[in-house]
Amino acid sequence: MFLLRELIFLSPLVVYVYFSIRRFITSKTAKGIFTAFYILLLLAYPIAERLAHSSGDGWKKYAIIAGYYSLPFLLYLTMAVILADLAIGAARLFKIITREGVRSARFKKACVSFLLAIPAFAVILGIMNYNYLRCREYTIEIPRKSSSINRLKIVFAADLHLGRITPDHFLEKFVAKVNAQRPDIILIGGDVLEGDQRDEDTGKFETQFLRLESKYGVYAVPGNHEGHRGSRSDFFDRAGIRFLQDAVEKIDEAFYLAGRKDSRSRNRKSVDELLRNAPDDLPVILLAHRPIEFEEVSQSRVNIQLSGHTHNGQLFPVNLLSRHIYELSWGYLKKRQTHFFVTSGVQLWGPQVRTAGASEILVIQVIFRENS
Repeated sequence: MFLLRELIFLSPLVVYVYFSIRRFITSKTAKGIFTAFYILLLLAYPIAERLAHSSGDGWKKYAIIAGYYSLPFLLYLTMAVILADLAIGAARLFKIITREGVRSARFKKACVSFLLAIPAFAVILGIMNYNYLRCREYTIEIPRKSSSINRLKIVFAADLHLGRITPDHFLEKFVAKVNAQRPDIILIGGDVLEGDQRDEDTGKFETQFLRLESKYGVYAVPGNHEGHRGSRSDFFDRAGIRFLQDAVEKIDEAFYLAGRKDSRSRNRKSVDELLRNAPDDLPVILLAHRPIEFEEVSQSRVNIQLSGHTHNGQLFPVNLLSRHIYELSWGYLKKRQTHFFVTSGVQLWGPQVRTAGASEILVIQVIFRENS
């Protein structure tokens, strides 16, 4: 997302898009209106970012949401302009349309309507997709070793990005959906809070998290957003969530649960260091915010790693770039004897628009098979 912001706002593309559309507008008044609209469009996202890091609420919440929409709108406006120019060039080359046809008022009006409608349609679909939270189910088998259980139902969520623009009803619905799964354990893979609002009141979030129900409790690890204002362990304590930072807990003679610090944290332990004091008598589940170091983890005693962070790129075609950055940007992968899961997240940072991936909760049925 940060790279996308730089590519759009700090590149010649913004000038190219402006003049490409402006040439289709015939009226002088309409040109002026479009110029004002385009300047507002360019300023909306930077203003929203500044407001998001400032104090206060009220009208700012809606200004932030509206401003954030400008980023995906500009992305798809740029793509629409490029595709339209290529299509017009090809049509001219193969004489499908004449020069006079391209210069006609009717053609120009149709082009402007198309170029503005396509990004608006993409953003609307992305908003609808973002607001539809679904559960994605998996079933895997791992060695039982000396575990006292045969099965484990994990509900895993990450990237809630709770903050001032989070709808009041969202977390209530999230908790209801998680509890409906009747999980044995609830795991959260970081980026629970945005963490950038100075006068942030998290009480309403804490109250909802306290409603979560599971046999073994609720555990979480830090993400990169929790680190924006230092440790948020006080929030997790009040929310009834056990916060693991390079720590391992033995859960009821059934399995070990390990939680890593974010990879950018100082003095972060390696996987071997983390598991050094955990005997090799039970399965190991690892929470790590970023889906990295798969080779190292797959050579360790970890049976399951659960991660988030990527948002599956959030916006097409950024998801294609994300696939090249991460060995697993989203979904499931088994490497050696380790099962890796990467969720696209419950919510998002920045624009509440998702044109790649889905807003999801993972439900993982783990079968503890007898040792062979």
